[in-house]
Amino acid sequence: MTFRRLLAPFLVLIVAACGFGAPALAFETKAPTAILVDVGTGRVLFEKNADDPIPPASLAKLMTATVVFDMIRKGEASKDDTFEVSEHAWKEGGANSGGSTMFLPVHKRVSLGDLIKGLIIQSGNDAAIVIAEGLSGSEQGFAEKMNAEAKAIGLSHSHFVNPHGLPAEGQQVTMRDLALLAEYLIKTFPEEYPLFSEESFRFNGITQRNRNPLLALGADGLKTGHTAAAGYGLVASATKDGRRIVLAMSGMQSSEERAREAKRLMDFGLQDFEEVTLVKAGEPLGTARVAGGSQASVQLTAREDLALLVPRGSLKDVSRHIVDNGPIPAPVAMGQRAGWALFSRGDETMREVPLYAAEAVDRAGVVARVAETIVGQFSSERSE
Repeated sequence: MTFRRLLAPFLVLIVAACGFGAPALAFETKAPTAILVDVGTGRVLFEKNADDPIPPASLAKLMTATVVFDMIRKGEASKDDTFEVSEHAWKEGGANSGGSTMFLPVHKRVSLGDLIKGLIIQSGNDAAIVIAEGLSGSEQGFAEKMNAEAKAIGLSHSHFVNPHGLPAEGQQVTMRDLALLAEYLIKTFPEEYPLFSEESFRFNGITQRNRNPLLALGADGLKTGHTAAAGYGLVASATKDGRRIVLAMSGMQSSEERAREAKRLMDFGLQDFEEVTLVKAGEPLGTARVAGGSQASVQLTAREDLALLVPRGSLKDVSRHIVDNGPIPAPVAMGQRAGWALFSRGDETMREVPLYAAEAVDRAGVVARVAETIVGQFSSERSE
């Protein structure tokens, strides 16, 4: 079972806004490939070429971090472990490489805890290589772990060749896969996720700032990436009013365009949608008449929540109407189907939610039933 299936809430029914006739919201971005997901519901709020394979650049480090966190959790590694900076790591990912670096000194032993910070905050290619060599003996060996983890999570269109994301034949990701990976990181490693929101890290006398432009604008993670082949990309997450969104986009022409388009997409997800709970499980919604019972009516409730993620304000003209099956002959069992809650716009029924008896109702005594029958007949005759 993939992680995407595990995300579906057990007691919350999510209905697309269009199911209630809500107008679709128009949004466009200059990003060649992008996706925006509401984490709580799993609903895709926007996508554009989200399954197109692209080079990952430093966004591959999200999978590197995932493998490391998983190994730490399983006791296969510790943040106190130290690894030596090899000549290969120093040359390929160090200060003279021209890429993102943690400025690791060659042959110095560095703790895994510091390497993780250098990987996430400084996006150090040297940190990624040292981690891979320290935990798996080589970049190739670590890439095997990355691909095994990707398969387990459900990243069906991504393949990793190295831990840092620098160009390599056969290495690719999609924005849909990266959004799923971000959700997995957030949900599976909540104790580690705050690292993605740290704004700077000082190592070897050098302080470097986190490159995520959305951290100062309301996001709390995750990662940026850039190579000539991939363009400027970003995976980010943010919350508002108890909702969390994840966005992934790539292919921008500059860091400024990346910041601008990511901010627009983040604002769209947080400001233009709202989650509205129309029905709560167990909440009394109405009553149904009971015939021949120890009481004249029974409370009706729903078994599941009905929550809608919709364009903000789109449900203002939707009304609720209760239809019961009454009079229901006694005895009535608790949980017995007893009616519906109908949600309508004008004369059009948009949604029906089954309702059930909230309690058991026994049959009344003989005298009470006879009296009820007489009263019913008398009322019927008078109405004629």
